[in-house]
Amino acid sequence: MKKTLLTLALATLSGWAAAGNLQVLVLDKEGKPVADAVVVVLPANKGEPKAVLPLQVTINQEKMRFIPAVSVVGVGARAKFINNDPWEHHVRGSAAGVAQFNAAAGSGFELRLDGKADGKSGKSAEAVFEKAGAVLLGCHIHGSMRGHVYVSESPWTVLTGADGIANVEQIPDGPAQVKVWHADQLIDIASQQASVSAAPAKATMQLSVVPRRRRI
Repeated sequence: MKKTLLTLALATLSGWAAAGNLQVLVLDKEGKPVADAVVVVLPANKGEPKAVLPLQVTINQEKMRFIPAVSVVGVGARAKFINNDPWEHHVRGSAAGVAQFNAAAGSGFELRLDGKADGKSGKSAEAVFEKAGAVLLGCHIHGSMRGHVYVSESPWTVLTGADGIANVEQIPDGPAQVKVWHADQLIDIASQQASVSAAPAKATMQLSVVPRRRRI
């Protein structure tokens, strides 16, 4: 009986993986913090994430902007687009980055939303993101409108705040690859290797561009 319990205990311990936290600072070409950069951590060891990426997201069209400007979701996520402007908008979804210039990159999607009538709720439509990668959002009518959805297969994917920092938690101990994506960085910068342990770790990633200033 004791031998059986010991075997079960060892099996439990072997299946348990310690986890650690990684703080990633993203800077632009001039060394300034970058907001709305997507940090993706790919641990070599398997483990259970502290949280999963959302599979439902709401994106508003308001004052000729997409709000939020960048959303991070999991593969298979469904997005609800709501037009809160009094005029008509479209939602055009296509591959972002260099892939947007390749017609064969994917067909994407197109939605049409009538303007919001006084005293009424904004018109809405939905789209599903079934493929990992960055998606560029635009409007056929208003060329200045731009937003993005980053669809990730890694649950350890976090958006940087105004301070340029992304805190990625509960990463399985061991080596991990760190990638950064930003809407204005057309050619991805090189990934970094990090070592995750019980002690909090830090990493700094620097873009090769200065992101354009977002219209208020």
